[in-house]
Amino acid sequence: MSSLLKLENVHTFIGQYHILQGVSFEAKEGQVSVLLGRNGAGKTTTLKTILGLTPATTGSIVFQGQNITKKATHHIALNGIGYVPEDQGIFGALTVEENIKVAMRKEDDAAYARQEYVLELFPDLKTYWKKDGGYLSGGQKQMLSMARAFVNDSKLLLIDEPSKGLAPVVIEKVMEAIVEMKKQTSIILVEQNFMMASRIGDTYTLIDDGETVQSGQMSDLVQNDELKRKYLGIG
Repeated sequence: MSSLLKLENVHTFIGQYHILQGVSFEAKEGQVSVLLGRNGAGKTTTLKTILGLTPATTGSIVFQGQNITKKATHHIALNGIGYVPEDQGIFGALTVEENIKVAMRKEDDAAYARQEYVLELFPDLKTYWKKDGGYLSGGQKQMLSMARAFVNDSKLLLIDEPSKGLAPVVIEKVMEAIVEMKKQTSIILVEQNFMMASRIGDTYTLIDDGETVQSGQMSDLVQNDELKRKYLGIG
């Protein structure tokens, strides 16, 4: 599989705080690449840095062969990177339909075909199509947030903590949806739920104190109790 995104020695400051202190990893096409680490390790900042929301101070970010390190967020999004934030980022006063429509960069046949696809993935959204986003449960809001990102022709989706606060039965639905989405786009996933991450991730990158400590195949990490204990606090 060819390389889609590559970070090399990325450093990021937020104000006076040096958050990323050397993040390097590669995401390949057609895979789920999982960023793992303890709370505060720098995983969310890594996603925001890729998207230009917290720009890298040094290092390089290359997407589809193009250096996007210093590009503005809207240019990066137009280049084909979608984002599902940790707080979901939906509009509570807009209906499900309006939330999806306002997220579309281009209202064409392809966008509406992707809309139908996500409604098949998340039938709850079809049920509550005319309901306000604020009316939805936490799981349904997460589904809507993912649907909003998917209706655009993104080559890469950045998904931050999709299982956070969700019941196990809803987490299963989200996992199934991500596996389906992987058939059409590549995904970088930040996820604290190791069970979920290990089941849907193809590769992993461990981040500790803002620095990459190891990357590899998820199947190898599952077998490595020492790494899981040291960097994730699990046996």
